[in-house]
Amino acid sequence: MVEHGNIRVVHRGGSKINFREPVITQDSRFLLCASGECVKVFSTATEECVHDLRGHTGLVTGVLLKPSNHLQVYSCSVDGTVRLWDFTDGILIKTYVIGYPIYSIYASENHEGVVFIVTPMQSDKRPESLQLVALHLPQSGEQLVEARELSAVLKDVSSNPAAIAFGRGGEYIASAKGSQIEVYFFKKQKSYRFFLKEDNKKGGKNIFTCLACHPKDDCIATGHEDGKIRLWRNFNHKKEYTYSTLHWHHSAVSSLCFTPEGTNLLSGGVESVLVQWRYNQESQRDFLPRLGAAITFITVSPDGALFCTSHSDNKITIIQSCVKVSAVIQGLVKGESVRTDLLVDPRSKALVLNGKPGHLQFYSLQRDKLLYNLDIVQQEYIHELGLQQFEVVTAAFSASGNWLATVEERKQKVAELELNLKLWEFDEQTQSFLLNTTISAPHEDRITAMCFYQATDSQTTMLVSTSKDRHFKAWQLAPAPSEDEGPSWSCDFVGAYHGLAPECCCFSADGSLLAVSFQEVVTLWSPASWELLTTLSQPPGAIRGLCFGRLSCSKYLLGTTANNLLCCWNLLTCSLEWSTSMDTSLLVADPLSENMAAFSYQAGCTDLFVFKPSEPRPLFSHKAVCSGKVTRAVFAPREEMLESCEESSQWLNHSQLYFLTQNMDLVTFTTKAEEDRLMASCKQLVIDDSVAMTPFYLGSVAIKELLQTPAHVLPSTSFLCSMFVQSLLISITDSREEHKHAEEEMEDEKEEEDSEGEMECSTSRPEQAAVEPVAPTLTKAQVRELRRVKKLDHSWFAGLLDS
Repeated sequence: MVEHGNIRVVHRGGSKINFREPVITQDSRFLLCASGECVKVFSTATEECVHDLRGHTGLVTGVLLKPSNHLQVYSCSVDGTVRLWDFTDGILIKTYVIGYPIYSIYASENHEGVVFIVTPMQSDKRPESLQLVALHLPQSGEQLVEARELSAVLKDVSSNPAAIAFGRGGEYIASAKGSQIEVYFFKKQKSYRFFLKEDNKKGGKNIFTCLACHPKDDCIATGHEDGKIRLWRNFNHKKEYTYSTLHWHHSAVSSLCFTPEGTNLLSGGVESVLVQWRYNQESQRDFLPRLGAAITFITVSPDGALFCTSHSDNKITIIQSCVKVSAVIQGLVKGESVRTDLLVDPRSKALVLNGKPGHLQFYSLQRDKLLYNLDIVQQEYIHELGLQQFEVVTAAFSASGNWLATVEERKQKVAELELNLKLWEFDEQTQSFLLNTTISAPHEDRITAMCFYQATDSQTTMLVSTSKDRHFKAWQLAPAPSEDEGPSWSCDFVGAYHGLAPECCCFSADGSLLAVSFQEVVTLWSPASWELLTTLSQPPGAIRGLCFGRLSCSKYLLGTTANNLLCCWNLLTCSLEWSTSMDTSLLVADPLSENMAAFSYQAGCTDLFVFKPSEPRPLFSHKAVCSGKVTRAVFAPREEMLESCEESSQWLNHSQLYFLTQNMDLVTFTTKAEEDRLMASCKQLVIDDSVAMTPFYLGSVAIKELLQTPAHVLPSTSFLCSMFVQSLLISITDSREEHKHAEEEMEDEKEEEDSEGEMECSTSRPEQAAVEPVAPTLTKAQVRELRRVKKLDHSWFAGLLDS
């Protein structure tokens, strides 16, 4: 058994970009946000990811601009390090090793050389016991520095980063947790605590959810669970504090932020509305509604030109001064649950799964960016608690990617289950899927599985669906009856077996067999004649999943059971080849190789085994890849095959395995070679050799210097512009000389032809008797060079002699 060796489990694609508060740079050109184990740098104008700042080996928990240098940024992580980056060039400058997990980071201009971090309390082992400590960053020329000088500031702070903020000029820092707020004054080295009752007389919840400090006045704004905002003043005296109350939000306030000048206070919550309050004129409010999802964080650029809101659907919205939305950066939409399997679109190689309510999202794993949402339900979603609405529960692609099948359902409390099976055809003109056929009530009960078969000649396209109504149905694509009408789908066959309910179905790679499981029995059918070929008996336990082998292992059929067995049948002998005791929560096959991945759940964690059905030993195993049970996974084909020589990582050569954890994190496996290559590509611009050689080709010296030289050492733009234009121009003297040489060659060839003609005429006169001395014969090249020398202007030499 091969252990994981140099293979790492990483949060690579689809990581949350709304996990922590984003940061806008001083010039409002870039937006930085934590995303899994890296920091992403986005352009606020184009929404494109400019850099991935990679280096952390754990989840990034905070991003902060360095107060003394606006071109550098701090990041902290649970890996126990604080890293300093040059985000314009994507370069790691320094790593400070603390040794404890870090959950958030803060800084102030008045505290130079010090950052404030939230770490676990060493005296209290409870995971919720956190403290705010001051970290003194040592001055060292080395890139890796140990930072051990820590001093405690506040104990028992909240894990929510929005509940801690610096006050006016960094004179104090405020922290809110539960029903109390604590303010620590640095000069006095003293803290004051203020309490509220958890429930007021009207039933409102006074629990603190967030806070923000005014940049110019001694004022702290706090948000609460009941939707109220309190403005605290006079808090430098423990018994003379006062507060005023603002109320617009009907539910908890999730984020508060003052503008740089302190003229406005911004608030947001589940209403998806950005509220702008006038400071000291709180009755005047402005609203920016319909932002699409609940607001989790609010950020303002240092110059006040841009507002930024993070949303619960893993989206960041960039707003121009609360007037209009200028850009939207959309990550992988993380809903409450994923009902569909993880799918890969054969055309775009995008990951497809549930997105917004009633939609499927197409997400690029290579670019880590949402491509588009496909509206399946095509009904307006109503945000009302307890209201049952249509949900997309199952989806499947044909092998070519020309067809997509979706199932949507709605279950009312008293009414019957509503089902719709929809077939979508890919349209080349719009480059999207268009609805072709809608089948209402395709089954009498819930559909449990679907699978496509498409012949290599594309003459036969078939879809099979299984249902709890104890039947499976085969839907076949009928050709278009005329040019005006398109193709349509109809039911070709209805199958059943002894009144048992089918659970799952699967086509063999060549489409000659269809396997359908009925509780403890696997049935094999011929799609050509719909004849029941044979049945495969099974040890007690209902079949939960079926999967045919690929390529050289196509003679095997694998299945997982409810009684914790993984079974393999040989289809040539129709007998059980082998079985092993394993609580397999999920079994997936690599479409480009014989490899299969089995996720096994035990002791609260999930283990991974990668194997070939024909070999007794697993190719790879990894214990405890994540906590909880994995129920969604897929092999995504690579754009370029890896050339890995190590036995432990060869299974990653053709495809990359992605899976969803219980916390809705998209996780994958990567090798050390891949990590090194990614790090190198972040530091250097990769140039593709297949790009045509044009004046703007990235391989030219002028372009390379312009793009790869750091901006702070480049000369002025006017100087660069003249150099750049000159590098694109063709020299006039060179072209004239080439033209002159071409004319001379043409004249020489003409003279040679004339001389050859004269020689022919002279040979036809034999009567000439006089014999003259014969000159040595010259080659054509010598003659041409001699004539060129004769034509040269030597008058300058005569003038020199006369003088």
